Order: sequence, then structure tokens, then C-alpha cells
Amino acid sequence: MNNLAGIDLNLLVVLDALLAERHVSRAAVRLNKSQPAVSHALARLRDLFNDPLLVRHGGRLEPTIRALEIAPRLAEAMARMRSLLAPVGFDPATERHVFRVAMSDYGAAVLLPRLMATLRVEAPHVDLIVSQASREVMASQVVDGEIDLALGVFPAHGEGIRSSLLFRESFACLADASRLGGSLAIDLAEYLVRPHVLVSLRGDASNEIDLALAATGNARRICLAVPHWSVAPDLVRGTDLVLTVARRILPQADADGLAVFEPPFAIPPFDFEQIWHRRRDGDPGHRWLRALVARLLGDEEPVTTAGVKYGAQRTL
Repeated sequence: MNNLAGIDLNLLVVLDALLAERHVSRAAVRLNKSQPAVSHALARLRDLFNDPLLVRHGGRLEPTIRALEIAPRLAEAMARMRSLLAPVGFDPATERHVFRVAMSDYGAAVLLPRLMATLRVEAPHVDLIVSQASREVMASQVVDGEIDLALGVFPAHGEGIRSSLLFRESFACLADASRLGGSLAIDLAEYLVRPHVLVSLRGDASNEIDLALAATGNARRICLAVPHWSVAPDLVRGTDLVLTVARRILPQADADGLAVFEPPFAIPPFDFEQIWHRRRDGDPGHRWLRALVARLLGDEEPVTTAGVKYGAQRTL
């Protein structure tokens, strides 16, 4: 491995794709190669590293310990090579690029409609591949180079991760207005009596709402836990259920017949961020995407980027 003259460096491009896709056929599509060619390259990589690198588990290829050690270093090296060979700027009006972005159902609801509408006008050749995972998995995917950008709530940042605050979010309650007795709000006693809907990937009570309620010495009854924000508002219609959610998600729902009101106890707000790895800092396209996301989710009036070319960032 020390003599680069005897190594086909194109194999590393294949390995980078295989580690990202965990699937031979998808890696072949990504590389515009045939499946047999990618399989042959994997066999050569296994000989080169003297390790299986990827082993089949179900319908996926799972990386070995050696491959997991290689992945972040390889992703960083590939990013540096792309940066070296890429043009010195990024023109969103003409550039062809695919970004891989991870976000929750909530993040998709508040960002994707505005983002796609903007991309179709300002960057018609820029495509997105959006995935969803827990905050811990998204952070590890950023570090490993599997995704370019992650949006969500990240209380802790791993080594090499950069972040920027997009907005600070608060909570509100949603209930069927006809079940509130004309007050359009409830007190803490009524809140505790009523059944609740919880939006959570894991369905447990280790969330901001229940932790804040526990701090008051109380607990609520969660009669339904769902993993998606989008379906939750309709679940309270015609019932005595209460939904406590991030406030920005509520305008996405049809509020006809539903009442929005303040929680009857204090829930700390949370910071919604975008995170990326430091190896992406100088990538002009990545800088453009981060700036666009920040603009769309910020409180200021959007400003068009049409005709603006994003140059490579220079570090003094």
C-alpha cells in the first residue's frame, strides 16, 4: 500500500461509492459503471487491503471494522481531490450537482417545499437525495461522508463537525376546538387528564416535552406515538387528544376546527441547526447550499441568488 505507482487509484473511487451506498447495484449506477465491473473492483479492493471490506447482511453490504476505519479518511481524501479538480466557483444557474441531505420529517416540512421551489428557479440542474435517521445516525453519516449536510437538533457535535444555527423553535399545543369548551386553551390539570399524541422516531418519553413536564413533577399519558409530524395534526380532529409540537409545523396543517394554544408549563426552546464536516468548508457548492438553507429558514426576507457565482473559500 506504500507504493502508489502500483495501485489503480480508480479503485478508491469505487470503494468510496460502495461505502456510501452499501449496495453494488446502486454504487454501479452512481459511478455509471456495470454491476460486474463494480463487483470485480470490490474483489481487487479486498486483495489490496487484505480484508473483506464489505460483507453481505440481508440485502445490504455491511462494512467491516477495517472499512469503518478507512471510510472517514477516504471520504476526506476524495473531497479534497474533488475540490482540487473542481472549478474555482459554483454557478447555481448552470452547475450540475447532486447533494445528499439528511433531515427529520419536521425538517422536511419546514424546508423542502421552499427549497425545491427555489432550486427549480435558481438552480434547475441541482438535485437532492433526502434521507431520514436519528440525530445520532445523521451526525455519524456527516462524519463518514455518507451525506453532505444534516438538519436537525444536535445537542452535541462530534469531532470535525461544523454547525450553524438556522432558527430557535418553541412549542405549541393543538387540540380540537370543539372539545375545549370555548376557552381555546387548557390549564395544567386538564393537560394531565387528557390523552396525548407523541411524535417520536423511538416512541419513548426522553424528549424535550416530557423532560420539561417531569421537571414539574408530572407525567402525561401518551396514548399514541407516531414517527411522522405530517400526520399528527389530523389525529386530534374530532377527539380529546392533545398534540404538543414545534410551533413551525402547525402552519403546515389545516387548522380549520383546531385550536393552537400555549403549553400550560414551560418548555425550553430548541435550536434547529445544519451541520457538516469541516472537509466541506471550502467546497463552493456546499457553501452555496448552506447559505441557501440559512436564507430560506432565517427570519429575514429571502434575497435571490440568481446570477451569483460562489467562489472557493480561501483560508488565510
